[in-house]
Amino acid sequence: MRSSGNWIVMTGAAVLLIGICALLPLLGGHADPDQLMAGAGLFSLGALTLSSGMYLKSRAGSIPSPPGSAEEPAAKRGRGGCELCGSEAPAVQCKIHELHLCGKCLHDHYDVRSCIYVPSARWTGGRNAKTLAAKAR
Repeated sequence: MRSSGNWIVMTGAAVLLIGICALLPLLGGHADPDQLMAGAGLFSLGALTLSSGMYLKSRAGSIPSPPGSAEEPAAKRGRGGCELCGSEAPAVQCKIHELHLCGKCLHDHYDVRSCIYVPSARWTGGRNAKTLAAKAR
């Protein structure tokens, strides 16, 4: 889909340029109404094609992944572990996606522009881990 958006943008830019070139001779003073309409039509068609190609390119980047893919957890894991891999203790929580992540999964999930991370309040250990953590504070 991305390559189709590229050729649409290039075609729109070329038609837009042809429309501008058709309008340039009209600046000399000998304005032909038919040439004016043809140039304006080519310019507007090029602008429309260019913008639709840009729209298709942006939509191709924002298509959600199918359910069950690697980006989304298929099912929420049990309480206590990382919600993506389920094997390690969570270190941080992504407040935007509401995910508790371990260090490995944080590396893959990390996006400074859209995610907000806070330390995870989830404890994977038993009562001793909670007691030790409370004493450490």
